[in-house]
Amino acid sequence: MLFEPRSGRLAAWGNALLAGLVSPDEAASSIVGEDSVHRVTGLPGEPGPVGLTLALGRLRVLGVSGLRVALPAPGHPLGLSGPAEFNARALEAEEAVVAVGAALGLVPEVVEAGPAGDLHVSVTWHCLPVREAPPADVPSLGEAERELAEALREATGVLTRLDVAGSGPVAEAALSAYRARAEAGRDVLAPGYPPRAVRVLALAQRVDLLVSLAYENGPGGAVAASEMAARSEALRPVERVARRALVAAYNAAVEERERG
Repeated sequence: MLFEPRSGRLAAWGNALLAGLVSPDEAASSIVGEDSVHRVTGLPGEPGPVGLTLALGRLRVLGVSGLRVALPAPGHPLGLSGPAEFNARALEAEEAVVAVGAALGLVPEVVEAGPAGDLHVSVTWHCLPVREAPPADVPSLGEAERELAEALREATGVLTRLDVAGSGPVAEAALSAYRARAEAGRDVLAPGYPPRAVRVLALAQRVDLLVSLAYENGPGGAVAASEMAARSEALRPVERVARRALVAAYNAAVEERERG
């Protein structure tokens, strides 16, 4: 249940590759993760879809020096800079990657096939032109960390007040998985990221997990429609803060490199 967007993996390991910290094969393998295959289509100079290793090399040749993440939601174009076509595709996918050094962006299209337990997941990244402008509403790491600390308190308070705190086997399994991965020292980011970014990402994932449990774990004590509406209203800004922090963490390598 941990929120680890594919755009985050692409940006993190793509940045590590562009910085010369990992090999092309290691970057591609880490980006694909548990998916079956990733391909990139629409790259300038390539007549058809290509594999990740070739795509990352082509982006470097095109002048790309870094990759940023966008996690937009309705009414919140987080990390986007336009144009309208790219923003619409990114909003539909709820995520995107925006290149630094070339006016290009990548939006994933995910296709799942096969029965549960034997799912084949293929991802096609559509390369599209973007507007070179500051991304929308992306906080600094310090700002994101401060917001997250307050959001975590708010989320816990809301869940307790509305009696929707994580309970039951599904919620317990999700929390156990989170703890196990945290205790195992899972590499939540690629080489080259500052420790603060790792800390912010882990905290953002924890906040996102709490919000997800609140939405997915039934109404709990919020039986009345007004109480259910209050729950959603209270959690919405917490969810927004978590997404802002995720973007700040994934973009930290680029931001640090640009500062010198």
